[in-house]
Amino acid sequence: MTPEEARTTVRDALRQVAPDAEFDTLPADTSLRDTLELDSLDFEALVVQLSERSGPRIDEDDYSQLTTVGSCVDYLVSRAQ
Repeated sequence: MTPEEARTTVRDALRQVAPDAEFDTLPADTSLRDTLELDSLDFEALVVQLSERSGPRIDEDDYSQLTTVGSCVDYLVSRAQ
């Protein structure tokens, strides 16, 4: 998965979880949970969306790598290699 494909995957997943989020203006290094006010269920839904769109299940041990748009993109790219 290329960084651009990963960014699209993250954007599409966020649109499912937080449809009102302005993804195009969301800084890559801003906390998703804080900025989008995601509670634990919303975050879990985001992880499920990312997992379904990218392949293998994302383990709970990896949740700390999914804190920002940039870290989600990096994680998805690294998993695909």
